[in-house]
Amino acid sequence: MREFAFELAVCAAIEADSDGVVARQLGSHSRVVDVVEVRPGPAFDERVAMAAETVPPAVVEGDVGVGRARHWRDVVDLPPERARSVVDRAVEAGFLEVERRNGRRYVRQAVRYPNWFDGLRAFENKPDLDRPGDLRLQLRKDVSLGLFDEVVLVTASYVTGAHLNRLPEPVGVWRFDPETGDVEVVRAAAPLPTDDPGLAVLEERPTRVDVEPVDADEKARLRRRVAERAYGKGWRPSSLPACERVEAEGPPFRPDDALPYCAWKGRFVDPARECGPDCGGYESADPPAADPEAARAERTEWDPDPAGAGRRQTGLDRFAGDTGE
Repeated sequence: MREFAFELAVCAAIEADSDGVVARQLGSHSRVVDVVEVRPGPAFDERVAMAAETVPPAVVEGDVGVGRARHWRDVVDLPPERARSVVDRAVEAGFLEVERRNGRRYVRQAVRYPNWFDGLRAFENKPDLDRPGDLRLQLRKDVSLGLFDEVVLVTASYVTGAHLNRLPEPVGVWRFDPETGDVEVVRAAAPLPTDDPGLAVLEERPTRVDVEPVDADEKARLRRRVAERAYGKGWRPSSLPACERVEAEGPPFRPDDALPYCAWKGRFVDPARECGPDCGGYESADPPAADPEAARAERTEWDPDPAGAGRRQTGLDRFAGDTGE
């Protein structure tokens, strides 16, 4: 099975057993993680009610609060055009409100950013351990930095003692059947010290390893960024291909979903990389009627139209199209 289809099946299985959120292909510090599960914290309901989208991390970390309005350029330390784009997205998400004073635009937080998650678990998918690629280095990066509470390798292969010996000891190992969704825990993951400083492995050579110290405060900031991006992104492809051969399905153990299955190729496909006129089986048609957002909302606590969204329009109406200060 191709890694993309395997990854979708892994996400579906994790989501079915999780009360948090699951996302795929998220940047961390020095690499992209296949799958992340965000475990809910005490204020998870507040995050659900706040916005469906990712709130730009630069704004969450910026110099703006609920009780004091700031000029929009002072909210984030970015060039003006970049700052405007980031602030626009925060307004659209309902996190910022806009007001005007003497012809100048000011923004304030519409809500306080909640302490909404209680843990992060990273999954590295490698269906075939006989083709490991950079697996050892990828997992070493995760363990050395300690950004995630747990790191798990997921494979369809039979796992031998030799395989385990080549992996960092804290990494858990699951043998996963993408047809049934069954998981065999070959080795449980050990908790990583997420509250302590870590070392980011940047590059590894035969005679040298380049690392960067990351203090505890920076790790906390990175963890919040990963969680926030995961909440807004999810794991399903955002749209389905406009092709007659594509149907909306799920993996065999959870068939009622909105994932792009290509009857011509006989497998799930990545719309961004595999679909379009260059494909030999392409037949132009309307996309399948299934809605990936609706599928996510039906299966998780994520809300595509939360209560906090009611604040958005006022802010956008006063902000959009205004080129003043």
